Formats: sequence, C-alpha cells, structure tokens
Amino acid sequence: MKRVILLISLLTIFAVLVGCGAPPTPETVTVVETVVVKEVETVVVEKEVEGETITVVETVVVEKVVEVEKEVVVTATPEAKEPVVLRYADKAADLGTMDPHFAAATNDRNLVDMIFNALVRYKPGDGSTFEADLAEALPEPELEGDKQVWTFNLRRGVMCHPSDEVPAYELTAEDVVFSLQKSANADFSAYAGEYSGMTVEAVDDYTVKVTLDAPISPVLFFPKVSDYAGGFIVCKKAYEAIGAEGFKTHPIGTGPFKFESYSAQEKVMLVANDAYFRGRPLLDGVDYRFMSELNSRELGLRSGELDVINGAAEGIWVERMSQEEGIRVDVYGVGEVATIHFDITVEPLDNPLVRKAIAYALDRDEFLALFGAPVAENVYSQVPVAFLTGGLTQAEVAELDLEYAFDRDKAKELLAEAGYADGFSLKVISSERESYLKNYQSMQAQLAEVDIELEIEVVDHSSMHQLIREDANPIVIYVAWRPNADVYLTRFYHSDSVVVSGAKPDTNFSHYEEIDDMIEDARIESNPDKQAEMWKEAQIKILEDMVAYPLQYQNQVTARNINVDFGHELISALALYPQITENTRIIGP
Repeated sequence: MKRVILLISLLTIFAVLVGCGAPPTPETVTVVETVVVKEVETVVVEKEVEGETITVVETVVVEKVVEVEKEVVVTATPEAKEPVVLRYADKAADLGTMDPHFAAATNDRNLVDMIFNALVRYKPGDGSTFEADLAEALPEPELEGDKQVWTFNLRRGVMCHPSDEVPAYELTAEDVVFSLQKSANADFSAYAGEYSGMTVEAVDDYTVKVTLDAPISPVLFFPKVSDYAGGFIVCKKAYEAIGAEGFKTHPIGTGPFKFESYSAQEKVMLVANDAYFRGRPLLDGVDYRFMSELNSRELGLRSGELDVINGAAEGIWVERMSQEEGIRVDVYGVGEVATIHFDITVEPLDNPLVRKAIAYALDRDEFLALFGAPVAENVYSQVPVAFLTGGLTQAEVAELDLEYAFDRDKAKELLAEAGYADGFSLKVISSERESYLKNYQSMQAQLAEVDIELEIEVVDHSSMHQLIREDANPIVIYVAWRPNADVYLTRFYHSDSVVVSGAKPDTNFSHYEEIDDMIEDARIESNPDKQAEMWKEAQIKILEDMVAYPLQYQNQVTARNINVDFGHELISALALYPQITENTRIIGP
C-alpha cells in the first residue's frame, strides 16, 4: 500500500501560492514520494533434507522502500474576499415605494433605477441621449392608416430576478405588454395620463407592437417607454405572485441589482445580479441608507463610513466640501424646476387678484439666494428654457408684462381690491428636504410682509408626496424635472391630471382646466418650430391666469469618496442621482 510521507511539502506549496496572491487555478508540481514496493528475487539457501544439508535456489518476494518522483496537480485555496458594497446616503427619511410606476420621490426613483430596465433608456450620466435597453435597437415609427406604430424587438436571454414566490425566468413580450398596460391604469400607476391613446400587443415572444392613435415625434414618444416613470418594465409573474402592495417593498425587475432587504427608516440593501444581461456588476451590492440630517451624511462621508452622499443644494456647501481632502463634489443636471402651484378652487385663491398679489409679493432673487450658483438659476416659465424647447425667457415674459417682478406695494393694492386688505391665513405641508422647506420658509417670510400668514407643517418627503396628491395643500411648491414640454404641461395643467378628481389623477395641483386643447394640439404638431410656439402660448395663458409661479431650477448635488468611479461621465441624470450601474466600482484602498 502506497504511503505518502511528503504531505508537509504539498501544504508548503499551497501556502506559497496563496501567500503570493496567485489566482485559484490548478498548477502542476513535482513531488518526491517514499513508497514500499514488492519485488521477486532469486536467493540461494541451505536446507536439510533426510539428514543431509544441501544448497538450493529459490524465488522469493521481498519488500523494499524506494523514493520516486511524481507530477501532481494542486490548486491554491483563495483567500476569502470581503464583498464590495457601495454605501449611499440619501436625504430622505424613509422609503416611499419601489413600484416604479408609483415612484415619484427622488429616493424612490434612485432605487428603481438600479432594479428595473425599460425598452429604451437614457444614456447613463447623459439624460440628453436615448439608447436601446431591453429592446435590441431604437425603432423607427411607421404609419398604419392614421395611426403610428412602433415595433420593438426584444433582447433574448434577459432574466427576471428570482424571488421566494417565482424562480428566475426569461423576460418576454408578455411582461412588456403587462407593464405598459399597468402604467396606463390609474389604479396601478401614478403616470396613467401619459399613456392615453396608446395600445400595446405582443406579436410574438420577442416582439412588441405599440400603436398610437395620433403620431408624435420620437422626442415625445421615447420618454413613455424609457427608464423613467411609467416606462419601467416589471416582471408579470412576480408582480402577480407578490401582489400590488407587496411589490412596493419587494420589487422584482431585470436590472443590475436585485432587492435583498428593506429596514424601515434605515436602508434598502441591493445585491449584484449575476445574470444581468450586460454582465455582472463590478460591485457586489449597494447599501442605500436613509439619512435626512445633512450633518450625519457629511460625517459619514468624511469618516469613510459612507461612499456617496446626497449633498446640499447650496453653492456655499459645494465650495466648502470641494476643499475636503479625498472628497469630490458633483454638480450636474437635470435641473429640477421649483414651481408654486395655487389651488384655484379654494378661497381666497379662487380669486385671480389674490394669486397675482402673491406673485408680486414674492422676490425670485430672494429665493435664489438660498441656493446660489452653480446650483440654481431663476426660471420664468413652467418649462425651463435653459434645458428644453418651448420654455420662455425672462425677456419674453417681461415684454408680455407677465414677469410679476417684485412689487410689494402692488401686491397690497391687489389684495385690497380683492377684499383682503387685512390679509388672510393658510396652512401648508412641506417635505423636510431643503429644496422644499427652504422655499416654503422663504415664501412664509415674504408673504408675512403683506399680512398673509402661512403656517407650515413639516413631514417626511414620502408623506408629503402622498398628502399633496390627496389635495391637502392650497399652495403646493413642487420641485420636478420632466423630459419635455408636453410632459410638463400634461402632468401639471391638463384636466385629466387634476389630483384626486381628474380622469387620471397626477400632479395638477391647481385644478386648472383651461389649456387642454392647447396641450393636445401641440402634442400632435409635426412642425417643431410651430410646436414650440404652441407650448409657449400655453404657458403664457398659465401666467396670465397666475395659476403657477415658477421659481428656479435646482441642479443635482452629490459628494463622493474619490475612490468611487460611477463608470460614466456625469452630465445629467433623469433618475436624480449619479446612477449606479453595472460599471460602477470602488477603486484603490
């Protein structure tokens, strides 16, 4: 029986391989073994036979100990490696929802961006460019009679994340049709108004046909099927198994990261999707934390407990943090527009003179000073002309006498004319986020100068989103980006979008119903220049009626450890954070 006596030598080889950081691949080495072998030998022996001693020759088997060389294959055992998890701290106090078709708050949008895909996506880090996502390529529209058809060929081998209820399975056209029909249903989507006049059908397992009642340009169509709002694709089997409510905290998508756990008011844990169709992420996971206190986020970043934080939308903060060693501050688009919306159905805001008085009582520059360059700039129309076609410049609104330039005396005159010389009081709800609260507090102070008392109740960001959609506020400050003028006007000023009572309730906080035809006519206008003018005309009407008062746009601000590489140039992001993708990594120590 063979006995290996150089086990220590083999163990030494393993240790050397591991110690040198060698990859865990097999290697052939030569070892010396001492073995016992049996051999046949001829020997001469003397024997006594019948009283006589004689010499005879015999064959015997003997054992010998010999040394032999032998090649063996050994594999070094790799050292255990700590998972590489990016720790991101957002300024929200808690999660709202991870159902992408209800995700409106910034923190919710951030999370669904990592979990889900869409037929089309905005290029990571550059919100001005569309590229194919679940679709193999961007399609060209075709006309069938007076209808417009967009045909999408799906990638093959895209896998839905596994869950306790449903194992991983390949996404097909059935999932896409289900998702877009869900987006169009006001009971299961906050964005149903975007999908009027659209039908979706599966031609086969990998082909989806989208038909529009009226043709529109790619600029207006692609956002409807992109990784933004209602365009995200959910996995049908998982959604049905988990249920609509359960899905909000246990989402199942196809994105680079899978949902692992949610701890209320603390964090959401995501893990890498090994089966992601673009390749396994470089990160092993994302630890997304809810930290409403800016000081706590700053301390975490400085101490190395956090890798990326949501910063303060203030030029002073940007300058100060940029001087910190080992930290990089990013200021980037998209510039979300802060607008004051008046509910024109409640007293005294149902009186146009009161709304105009409030507008004259407010100083845009005073609001702007709260944020400063390079974070914010004043805007003068609902559509930000700095970023999108169809907006109005300061010069254009001034020429039309619709700038409502700060004039406190005129504000008092209008209030007196409306019968409110002694002012009035209102109560509003604000998010704890500074982009909201600071604007509300500034408005409160400015309106006090004309005897309008504004009481502010502060709630967490997700609760604010819910309450204002329940028509809780007579005045709503809303900070939002929309991908084009049509979406801005439709979602904030079309009668279908009126909160609570609209056909497809969304974010028409003003209950305004006067420009439906203007919005719809502009949407189907094929001449881009004429379309832009029609959008401007609609906004002029909004300003004439003083339904909403535009304040400023606010860029995104985040700070990161210099070892964090997002994997793309950061120009703008509709997901309202730097975007963590399969290419994001942490380099260095």
